[in-house]
Amino acid sequence: MSWQAYTDNLLATGKVDKAVIYSRAGDAVWATSSLTLQPAEIAEVAKGFDDPSGLQANGLHIQGQKFMLLRADDRSIYGRHDAEGVVCVRTKQTIVIAHYPPTVQAGEATKIVEQLADYLISVQY
Repeated sequence: MSWQAYTDNLLATGKVDKAVIYSRAGDAVWATSSLTLQPAEIAEVAKGFDDPSGLQANGLHIQGQKFMLLRADDRSIYGRHDAEGVVCVRTKQTIVIAHYPPTVQAGEATKIVEQLADYLISVQY
């Protein structure tokens, strides 16, 4: 399956409205479906998996929007702004980032993105 198919499949669930897959270092876009980050934003996310202090102090920024940090560890970063949010998950070779709209519960979106990450990890990505 192509990388683009993974982001398209995330959107097809109806639980996320935008998605992107970056290399683990955050230096290359592998696939995108309506989600584009500025270089400083993806650098902030990539660094946040190893050292979340910057995200904890300044929040998470995606497409120019500031999200309140809900979770940040070496695998997952979650952020929320009003009723919408973002889910970022790091695998062995990728960073999957998805945005969910106000009409979707956070847990529903998180489950879908984390399942994709589990699959990618299972196939050594």
